[in-house]
Amino acid sequence: MADSALKTKTTRSLFWSFVDKFGQQILNFASMLVLMNIVAPEAYGLIGSLAVFTAFSTILIDSGFGRALLNRKEISATDYSSVFYFNAGLSVFLYLILFFLAPFIAGLFNAPALVPVSRVIFLALVFNAAGSIHYTILTKKANFREITKINMWALLIADIVAIAMGLMGHGVWALVAQMVLFAFFRTMLLWFSTSWKPITEFSLPRLKSFFGFSYKLMLCSMISTTVNNIYPSLIAVFYPMNHVAFFNQAKKYQEIPFLTLSNTFRSVAMLILSEINDQTERLKRVVRKLVKTIAFLSFPVGLMMILVAEPLFYLFFQEKWLASVPYFQVLTLAGMLLPFTFIFNELFIAKERSAFFLGLEVVKGGVLILLIVLLFPKGIMGLAASWVVYMVITLILSIIFSGKVIHYSLSEFVKDTFPYLFMAVISAAVSCFSTRYVTNNLLFVLVNPVLIALLYIALCKLFKLEMTKEIDEWFASRKKSEKIPNNTKKK
Repeated sequence: MADSALKTKTTRSLFWSFVDKFGQQILNFASMLVLMNIVAPEAYGLIGSLAVFTAFSTILIDSGFGRALLNRKEISATDYSSVFYFNAGLSVFLYLILFFLAPFIAGLFNAPALVPVSRVIFLALVFNAAGSIHYTILTKKANFREITKINMWALLIADIVAIAMGLMGHGVWALVAQMVLFAFFRTMLLWFSTSWKPITEFSLPRLKSFFGFSYKLMLCSMISTTVNNIYPSLIAVFYPMNHVAFFNQAKKYQEIPFLTLSNTFRSVAMLILSEINDQTERLKRVVRKLVKTIAFLSFPVGLMMILVAEPLFYLFFQEKWLASVPYFQVLTLAGMLLPFTFIFNELFIAKERSAFFLGLEVVKGGVLILLIVLLFPKGIMGLAASWVVYMVITLILSIIFSGKVIHYSLSEFVKDTFPYLFMAVISAAVSCFSTRYVTNNLLFVLVNPVLIALLYIALCKLFKLEMTKEIDEWFASRKKSEKIPNNTKKK
């Protein structure tokens, strides 16, 4: 594929992937804005304590086959059907295991209410597995527009039901319904939107042909998923459920912009990088462009979030959630680095260096365990600090490993990202100093993001940083295309 065609495909895919991820986060935020004011923190603690079980099971069900299907150029009907039956069968098997383990899980966290709650929540595993192949097919076709519509409709239905249940006083069951209904309606819409149906054929040899690549991805994902979700479960063992909720909601809300960025760029990177995985120099250029784009967006957003955190929580969630603010601010430092690690992970997968990927995850897992052991005695804030240190080490290791794949060095990464970090720090500092006497929470929250954004864009333009040039060129090309008459375009 030529550079111009690749750029067009990347831009289109980025747009719809961003609309999908950002739209989901907006709907989630809107529903949580209502639910967090009518549902007790302890209910959120119950849901958060189950995160590691749900996430781990999801990875095991997929077993890396979804990513393996995306990487392979030619896929037969038998391939798709074999993976579908495997995923569906394993999801039912795991659900039955978790169903009978529910009393043990509840006993582990000393929360009897978790028995019925977990048995219903884990149904989402079966629903998600039933739609996994349909999602893979749409992704392989780069049909992010259809994926966006499906996710938004499913989430909207789930949020409306959850809010209605919350207003009627159903507490934790409103949150349970939100999770399960989203999985159910998403899968139902995926089936309606694609013509694919499984054939009555299962091939173990075809399944094994994917396994050499997929099992390493599965192990990587298991380690990564356990690491990313271990904190709420760990806190639930030693602290009351409201403490779990304060930490978990802080982590969830600081992740909104960064996961939106991460998943947006990841969706595109998994297609684009796989397409040019045999062209090392081209891969490096694309990766550097993605890194600069993430730096341009991630750093100013993160610093703005830290600055407005306390008045923002007070405005949206009132005093009962203010205990989340210190965790939110510390965890945001880690969140700013998250999108970079997603890109490097996709690079390793695209180059089919699953051994690199697995080795990196094993090292990262060991580092996190050590950090938890060292900092857990400092309390929950110590855990938050351990996550920041973990993300810094993770990013450095990812860059070092990428140097062995595309010769991208740590010094090049710093050169690509530091100018944007520097401009973001200056903008946030000036904004903080300028608004230090603003006592109205709403005014503070409204003024600072605007001021930071204006200062940041102005500084980037002043120092002629690459991403502002790219934006100017994009707007210029849009204006030029709009001036061309329709009949000329058709020719």
